Amino acid sequence: MEPPRQLPEQAAPIFREGIALTLSRWSALQMAVDNEWGGPNSRQRADELGHEIFAWFTQSKEPLYFDDLEDLLHDAMISLNTVAEDGSVEEVAEKLLIMHEECLEGNFTAIEKLREASLKRVAPAHIKQVVEGEEEEEDSDSEDMMDDSPYMMVDAPKAQPSPTAVNKAGDEGRPPQTADSDGWTVVSSRKSRAKKL
Repeated sequence: MEPPRQLPEQAAPIFREGIALTLSRWSALQMAVDNEWGGPNSRQRADELGHEIFAWFTQSKEPLYFDDLEDLLHDAMISLNTVAEDGSVEEVAEKLLIMHEECLEGNFTAIEKLREASLKRVAPAHIKQVVEGEEEEEDSDSEDMMDDSPYMMVDAPKAQPSPTAVNKAGDEGRPPQTADSDGWTVVSSRKSRAKKL
């Protein structure tokens, strides 16, 4: 068996960045780090994982097998006192292997997309929207409203390309949405909004 192909010199730092971006989007890992489930040096362990993955791809003399990468990721999660039973270990391993193959071919499209997505991301699985007008006056258990700010965090809808705007008058008409110069979609608030959703 021949050893794995080596990354071209110019591809190595881009692949390293791709590993870091992939790990930063792995919610199970980030939750373990944020909550310090592996102790106060959880962040350091997550950073070391990135280095271990890069070394595994670039310094291995043996063929690269999916199962070996999976084991590496599982062991890293266990070191953070975390067991990811959501299939994310396999998903991350697969993404990393595909990314490595693409980098060998000089294709950095996936990494560029990850880079763009990380720049746009405000918080995982949320988008930030401006709420036009006054704050909702009803009592709400929602912690999404922060310090009476005119912003709210909204789960990104999966079925629709953008949230549906509802006007203040309370009728069921759906006015066309408009985005301001910054690209934010303005959503009018109304008191019964929480009951409708």
